[in-house]
Amino acid sequence: MWKSVLAATAAVAITGSSILYAQQSGPGADGLRHWRPSAEDVSAFTDARVAALKAGLKLTADQEKNWPAFEQAYRDMAKFRAERMRERFERRDHARTENQSQPAGNQAAATQPTENINPIERMQRAAANMTARGAALKKLADAAGPLYQSLDDGQKQRFLVLSRPMGPRHHEHFAFWRMHRGEGPEQH
Repeated sequence: MWKSVLAATAAVAITGSSILYAQQSGPGADGLRHWRPSAEDVSAFTDARVAALKAGLKLTADQEKNWPAFEQAYRDMAKFRAERMRERFERRDHARTENQSQPAGNQAAATQPTENINPIERMQRAAANMTARGAALKKLADAAGPLYQSLDDGQKQRFLVLSRPMGPRHHEHFAFWRMHRGEGPEQH
């Protein structure tokens, strides 16, 4: 039993450290920018986390009934996060493109991201993102509730360890990861 949990945890740790290494390696001699996970990469990582969690829980036949709703909500949350990440990349790329198109004398003024120019639009976008994130998180919590309640104490402990990437600490990890790369605090 613990071999499965250990193997699943190791797989998640290796995946996470691989991403971190790829991000820290920076531009290579060929001038490539930082690696960004593709939609296929995000899907593969989500599949790995779902498989690790299910393998580690060793669900009984009765508990299996609650799994599909939880898995779908988990995948929806992962998709939501991936979409937000893609949007942030696109906004940052747009700001960089605008900065590069400015004459040399105007580039200092253009270094301020365009999203900081209008604080009202920024607050409205943040509110919309928080509402959408709240709805996705509520769906995940509602789907996870019946599954979690059906677990025994050992399974609950494994759930806490293996599902960590979907919780608030995961969000903090990515905020730290982005700050480490010099991208600034999380933009909601």
